[in-house]
Amino acid sequence: MNRSDFLKTSALAGASLITDPHQVRAFITRKAPQKYRTALVGAGWWGGNILRCAVQAGESKVVALCDVDTRQLQKTSDELSKLTSDKPKLYRDYREMLNTEKPEIVIVATPDHWHPLIAIAAMKVGAHVYVEKPISHTINEGKAMVKTARQTGRICQVGTHRRVSPHNVSGIEFLKSGKAGKIGMARAFVYYPGGAGQPTPDGEAPKEMDWNMWCGPAPLRAYNPAMHPRGWRNFLDYANGTLGDWGIHWLDQILWWTEEKHPRKIYSTGGRPIRKDSTDAPDHQVATYEFENFTAIWEQRNFAGNTAEKTHPQQAVGVYFYGTEGTFHMGWLDGWTFYPSDPKKPTIHQDAQLDKPDDQNIALLWANFLDSIKTNKLPISDIEIGHRSTNMALLGMLSMKLGRSVEWDGGQIANDPEANKLLSRAYRGEWQYPV
Repeated sequence: MNRSDFLKTSALAGASLITDPHQVRAFITRKAPQKYRTALVGAGWWGGNILRCAVQAGESKVVALCDVDTRQLQKTSDELSKLTSDKPKLYRDYREMLNTEKPEIVIVATPDHWHPLIAIAAMKVGAHVYVEKPISHTINEGKAMVKTARQTGRICQVGTHRRVSPHNVSGIEFLKSGKAGKIGMARAFVYYPGGAGQPTPDGEAPKEMDWNMWCGPAPLRAYNPAMHPRGWRNFLDYANGTLGDWGIHWLDQILWWTEEKHPRKIYSTGGRPIRKDSTDAPDHQVATYEFENFTAIWEQRNFAGNTAEKTHPQQAVGVYFYGTEGTFHMGWLDGWTFYPSDPKKPTIHQDAQLDKPDDQNIALLWANFLDSIKTNKLPISDIEIGHRSTNMALLGMLSMKLGRSVEWDGGQIANDPEANKLLSRAYRGEWQYPV
């Protein structure tokens, strides 16, 4: 008997045990789970990953895909057709899509500089939002996103999926239990191999792509093939480099562990002594975050790969928490490991439990998102939590741009008008900065 026959037989057997005819009728006519009208904005690689998890959860009817590049739209549409019979309409402008389709859930998986406007617009038309990290390009955009979520009462989940990954959950529980002792310092890091690279000449945007719309509220610069798709993370007009991309995940782990909601002082430095390609993000960066009861450090490097620093075959990545009882490493593919200070005590390790094909746990975060919508309870990666973690990355970039430290009170930089100007930036053309 195959699985399908087994389930059918089991269902009939269950029904036969019900003697009340009304109960039998209710069993037979039981409704399928509600399906939320779902739309995706940003139909590239990562948006496709999120959409796949939404479809597999069985509670979404995909009504629309939106992207300024019709090649990505068609590719994602074709891949979606292998998973569902849904026939979503294809759009190039999210505003038209929102007004026409009136989705109940919107996934925002665009480049970072578009996250705030799309997420805010979606919440204002009544949709719940799953927005990728970092939530914004500047700190005040994030404030506006939190404000909109609270005013509209919409659920807004941020894609910091390590908040639900089993080994991350158990690792944070281990730290909070005190087994590592009192933590005085944490060091988050990503070390990628790489080298100088070569400049990529600017060119004409592909005919399938609306480059002006891709740039949107951000500066309009010449199209460069190194930027699209995926390369935009290292162009500072549209993202915040490795600190904004990878750093938010691991700085979020630190904020998850501590009771403190934000650092009080930040200093960052870095540069591009090695990279000679067309990007403009730092090829290395160090940021120090002074909290009330501990110090956190971020280190990033995109060159000088070596075997000494690897935490798994691809790169060195994660957070070291340094406590009075030992050192705890929170990793990714390699799970977590605690190294006791006492050499007589055994090392403790837990393997990672990650979903294929991307070795992430998006499905678990999506399940929490759906549960939050149904119960009207804040999700595990609520927009306010994502805002604080995003701020960690943005404050590091802000300090590096200024070339000095800044003091942060959770909402602004105290007595520093020059620094506070960098909490926002001017929007281009028709686009209005959110407040």
